[in-house]
Amino acid sequence: MYCRSRVLRLTREILPLRNKIDYIKIRTMSQGESADFKADLKKRLSPIQYHVTQEKGTERAFTGKFNKTTEAGLYTCVVCNETLFTSETKFDSGCGWPAFNDVIDQKKVKLTTDTSNGMIRTEVQCGKCDAHLGHVFKDGPPPTGRRFCINSASMNFHPINQEK
Repeated sequence: MYCRSRVLRLTREILPLRNKIDYIKIRTMSQGESADFKADLKKRLSPIQYHVTQEKGTERAFTGKFNKTTEAGLYTCVVCNETLFTSETKFDSGCGWPAFNDVIDQKKVKLTTDTSNGMIRTEVQCGKCDAHLGHVFKDGPPPTGRRFCINSASMNFHPINQEK
């Protein structure tokens, strides 16, 4: 097992610089640059990553590359590299998508009502770039009771080297 302080140190020291650069790129776009930004995303992301994050799509259950990942590390937004989840809060819910019972910081995500497909759910979006990540449900384990059901296609994984 790894130490939570190592996760927090990695978050504080390494990822914020990348996040600041990407944040500046995303937040300083003018209206006219939006089409160029979307075109760049289509080139940079795989078709499923673009569909999930920009068109509010969903990957098929049990097909995502992080569904069964148990390695220690951090999960970041595939669009802007914002740090969202840690492996410490990941659990196997059996739903077919990576599940977490909490985010690293509540400000890192936006929760909005989603009434698509004839259901009422709570959509999870990246707090920085508005990328669609997945949905959150109130059937998770203690202590939060929440299950963030997140598409693998919306995330990157950064393993943490464990000291032996």
